[in-house]
Amino acid sequence: MTAEPVLSPPPAAPMDSAAPAAPAAPAEVTPRGRIRALAHRVDAATPEHRDRAVDALRAYAILGVVLGHWLVTALVASAGPDGGRAWSTRSPLASLPALAPVSWALQTLALFFFVGGYSAARSLRRPRSAAGWVRARVVRLCRPPAVLVAAWAPLTLLLAATGTDPMPLVRLMYSPLWFLCVFIGLTALTPLLVRYGPYAAAVAAAVVGGVDLVRFGLDGPAWLGWLNVPAAWAVPYLLGVAWANGRLGSRRTALALLLGGAAAAAALVAFAGYPASMVGVPGARVSNLSPPTAAAMAFGLAQVGAALLLRNRLARWMRRPLAWAPVALANLSAMTVFCWHQTSFMLVTSAMRPFGRLPGLLDVPDHWGWVAARVAWLPAFASVLAGCLAVFRRFEGTSVRPGRRRCGRHG
Repeated sequence: MTAEPVLSPPPAAPMDSAAPAAPAAPAEVTPRGRIRALAHRVDAATPEHRDRAVDALRAYAILGVVLGHWLVTALVASAGPDGGRAWSTRSPLASLPALAPVSWALQTLALFFFVGGYSAARSLRRPRSAAGWVRARVVRLCRPPAVLVAAWAPLTLLLAATGTDPMPLVRLMYSPLWFLCVFIGLTALTPLLVRYGPYAAAVAAAVVGGVDLVRFGLDGPAWLGWLNVPAAWAVPYLLGVAWANGRLGSRRTALALLLGGAAAAAALVAFAGYPASMVGVPGARVSNLSPPTAAAMAFGLAQVGAALLLRNRLARWMRRPLAWAPVALANLSAMTVFCWHQTSFMLVTSAMRPFGRLPGLLDVPDHWGWVAARVAWLPAFASVLAGCLAVFRRFEGTSVRPGRRRCGRHG
């Protein structure tokens, strides 16, 4: 894949033929000054054609996935049936339904696919064969998850050898990869999808609605719902492709997506029995996410409409160096963060197991105190994730040094 640079080397300063002036005494640099200097370096290294608003949407989508998993997923330790150690996955949403609005802010997968479709279609315009573009882009997308799976293979064997059932942890690690598989499949089909845009999105939306009608209205087989996995996420991806091709640009279209999607999602929850939570809840009869439902698709349409409405405002905000720098750096590691955030959470949880059921970490998430305690653990999860990034970010094939090398990111 031809990388789309987030950062590029700034132009060299012109040489001064005059004799150099005597060096001034070095001023004391404060931490705030260092941060501002780094932010300005990142800003100066960013190409002028960079669509910063799209990068901001991608950073928010990744942040939503990470915080969503960290805040609503709990691992509870217990004794296994054969005397070994076991884990079970719980969610505070099962006992605290008032937390459902949190899932509305943090369920950002539709934005992830929307921005992905936009970036892929923009990248495809470059003079390169479609087959070569697909091969390079898919290989690049597959590299971080392949490294994750390879790293987990010996860890799984180690857990089994020490008497711990590894399957709950393995399932938790693999859960984000389901969506990544769909994303890679849609990426491979992009040269075909760019011809159809919003019309293909309407067909995919009809498939989701038809599947739900058969499943819930006509008591159809539950397995039919898995047809919605590619169909539901194809809807925002195809809308992103249409956006890149100059459609969806009007404010009226954005408002229609926002208001229509929000109204449809609210109606499905209020009158059709769909869950209020936009993420899966262990033990729930119906999940809006596994597999995705018409309610999740409608909610995603509302997110797409909001993104289109906020685009210009985001673009202006991203012209500020202090706002843009963290977004640029997050985009450099987006795939690694997506792949390794669950592992980081599990590493912290496993390391703390000898200390018993610590509040917000190993105890049952059935009270509001758990929520407050879990928030306090977020810096620990983030620190371990930073360590994972230091080790595994190199497999994204991009550089994080502004001014040294050209830096790319995934679309």
